Amino acid sequence: MDGSGYETATGDGSAPPTIDGEVPVIAFEHVTLAFDEKVILSDVSFSLLPGRMKICLGASGAGKSTILRLILGLLRPDAGRIWVAGQRVDRMSETDLMDVRAHVGMVFQEGALFDSLSVRENVGYRLYEESDMAIEEADRRVDDVLGFVGLREFADRMPSALSGGQRRRVAIARAMTSRPRILLYDEPTTGLDPITAITIDDEIIKLRDIEGVSGIVVTHQLRDAFYIATHEARATPGGFRVSPAPPDKASRTEFLMLRTGGVAFEGTAAELQASSDPYLRSFLS
Repeated sequence: MDGSGYETATGDGSAPPTIDGEVPVIAFEHVTLAFDEKVILSDVSFSLLPGRMKICLGASGAGKSTILRLILGLLRPDAGRIWVAGQRVDRMSETDLMDVRAHVGMVFQEGALFDSLSVRENVGYRLYEESDMAIEEADRRVDDVLGFVGLREFADRMPSALSGGQRRRVAIARAMTSRPRILLYDEPTTGLDPITAITIDDEIIKLRDIEGVSGIVVTHQLRDAFYIATHEARATPGGFRVSPAPPDKASRTEFLMLRTGGVAFEGTAAELQASSDPYLRSFLS
């Protein structure tokens, strides 16, 4: 295991890459994927270190959501190598992938809640149905995560009784219940008004800074992307406070800009805003 507790023996003779002696929680090396003649990703390489975040931007069809599916092993690349939680997943069996996915939580664009289950049952589903955790312990964990996202008093409500923002927060709570060290967010604020979207952004920031969860956020909402990248969360006696981050903290979140399947930019918010590249300038305008 590395310092994060992940198994790093891949069983195929290859070892995950390291950055300054640290094993990334996710690493892509020269990944290419095409469907028939349509190239989706071309020679894509990037790494995500523990406790850091990547915000994936790009035009529709640039390959953003495809990256999430590759991380989960739902797609396999035509070429290149992919490591998740110290394991090489691009050639892994479905059975072994299940073990890797235990390290990963997923927040879908529309929340994807079970309409027939209460908030408590949705949040605890993985613990109640897919683990051998005692009911009392599972209940405590569900109560903790609902408190974290500020929805403890909504535990017995049905999803239909919640607002759009509340449903997204339930989805985040469900994704974090099993204590994954990696969270993947697919357009988490799409369709929400700006004020509600900020509450979701704050939850994402809190998970990164308070819980130390590594994350990849796929979004086309530039305002939310820059808010997440330039703010930090701190624990306070009354809960948490989110405020603008100093430069050394802001560097923990980087942007990954895709263009026609390739990496057009990788770097911090400040570096992206300072870029003179015509494509990046037109995308940001």
